[in-house]
Amino acid sequence: MADSFSINEKMSDRRKFLIAATSVAGGVAGAAIATPFLLSMMPSERAKAAGAPVEVDISKLEPGMLLMVEWRGRVVWVLNRTPEMLETLEKVEDELADPNSEKNQQPEYAKNRTRSIKPEILVTEGVCTHLGCSPVFRKDIAPADLGPDWLGGFFCPCHGSKFDLAGRVYKHVPAPTNMVVPPHVYLSDSRLLIGSESEGSA
Repeated sequence: MADSFSINEKMSDRRKFLIAATSVAGGVAGAAIATPFLLSMMPSERAKAAGAPVEVDISKLEPGMLLMVEWRGRVVWVLNRTPEMLETLEKVEDELADPNSEKNQQPEYAKNRTRSIKPEILVTEGVCTHLGCSPVFRKDIAPADLGPDWLGGFFCPCHGSKFDLAGRVYKHVPAPTNMVVPPHVYLSDSRLLIGSESEGSA
């Protein structure tokens, strides 16, 4: 009887041990499976960096030159407009759908004719507001394919949308709004920060 009780006690102890061991192993396996899944839900350093402000050196940006920068996975254009380019902005306003930038496509400080902080420097996302295509910078005057009234700007060859040299959309084209002006600030005469309106974010 004592032997039978002893055997049962040993079997019970072994059962408890096996249950405990299995639980621990299951917990470890579960954690091993869950960890990569949970980590995948956390943004990587690269993903964090993709949304971070981008500092741009514009010291070598000559008049008439367009610089392309990547921010948040999108192309941002920085255009140094010549005095002649700036003169065209008023001339084309009757042909534009939103010449006064009434729709909220820019920060308040860029809600002006030049859509910029500094009149000569345009900062805009290089993305057509129709279907997200990439327009082409066409600074040539009156080219055969764009007509005699073309004074320079951005043309989307995919569906024919046109924007002036301030990224303002023309009437009667597929694009419904002006190009987006991202938040930006000048850190100095030669340094531009895209993606922030505060110098402390650099």
